[in-house]
Amino acid sequence: MKHITAIAALSLLAACQSPAEIPLIGDAFAPKSAEDALEPYYRSLPDDFFPHAPKGPVLPAADTVLTRILVGSCLDEEKGESTTLRTIAAQQADLFLMIGDNVYGDKDGPANINNQPELDELRASFRDLAAREDFKAVRAKFPMMVAWDDHDYGANDAGRGFVFKRLAERIHERFWGLDDKDVGAYPGTYYARTFGPEGQRTQVIVLDTRFFRSNLTPTDEWNKKGKERYIPSADPEQDMLGNDQWTWLENRLQDPADVRLIVSSIQVLTTDGHGFEAWSTLPKEQARLYNLVRETEAKGVVFVSGDRHTAFLYKDEAALPYPAFELTASSMNLSFAETTTEMDKAQLGEGYPPENFGAIGIDWAAGTVSLEVKSNTGETVRQATTSFR
Repeated sequence: MKHITAIAALSLLAACQSPAEIPLIGDAFAPKSAEDALEPYYRSLPDDFFPHAPKGPVLPAADTVLTRILVGSCLDEEKGESTTLRTIAAQQADLFLMIGDNVYGDKDGPANINNQPELDELRASFRDLAAREDFKAVRAKFPMMVAWDDHDYGANDAGRGFVFKRLAERIHERFWGLDDKDVGAYPGTYYARTFGPEGQRTQVIVLDTRFFRSNLTPTDEWNKKGKERYIPSADPEQDMLGNDQWTWLENRLQDPADVRLIVSSIQVLTTDGHGFEAWSTLPKEQARLYNLVRETEAKGVVFVSGDRHTAFLYKDEAALPYPAFELTASSMNLSFAETTTEMDKAQLGEGYPPENFGAIGIDWAAGTVSLEVKSNTGETVRQATTSFR
């Protein structure tokens, strides 16, 4: 689709003025931001403007007992055939969680992503993903739940200030078939589903850590170990989820469930191992999350994350009323190293940087959840087990 003059003009406004007000003389109903100015155009876009994933199996029925869930993040759609995706497609599981950086739709465009009001590269990246035979095999095999992270949101490390986030949301929801469900009815891409009867209920809560997130605090010592990109924010108004999503999460944590997988595209339990994106960069929000679990008396919480291009397991004895565990599964086909010296005080053993995916096993008879890091050929390379009773 060709860019039109009005949209080109709006992109300049977005780059120069967002999120400040855009004055339109003589218009009492002038849009107050570049986002508002673009909204009528975005609403008019035809369906063929948007890429769509191949059809896949529907989610398990509400009374289905889940025993195995696979997890993956960070997939570069431009790379060749993925051993990890082919291995995942050969697995047996009840559900696959694809939890962020599902494409890299912001790496080849102009340096200023805010000059792309139609997010051409992001849409092209999703079309490339849909055409991959290895992705088609995974999509055809498993029911899926999805989260986004910065690279499938549309801008590296971006939060609520990303001008074109409303179009990015439409692209995400239409690609994954979420636009006609509850998540398509409100801003942001968070949602939850519960499976299994009483005593065997698994709740999967997918958070949106992009659409509402306030600015992070840049490091004062670039690439220093533990302070690589960001340092913890001291802003009293810091926000990770936004008011509506926080309220929604409080309600979901009060839903009946025996095991709760809280999916966050960025890591939750880390505090001192690195200076990249994580909940620890907004420490008041990290504490708020832990306090919410305490206040709602939500049992069986296990955190699941991606983003880091290294897989990790974590255990924090103090974060929740019971030991808190986290599985970080990353990445499926974009490894940057073979080994890592990173160590957080909550970390269980060494990280695993080669290509990988995660597996979560639920043993209802024993009352345990196993968290596994799998190599790209399916071997278990890291493992931890926690009780949910």
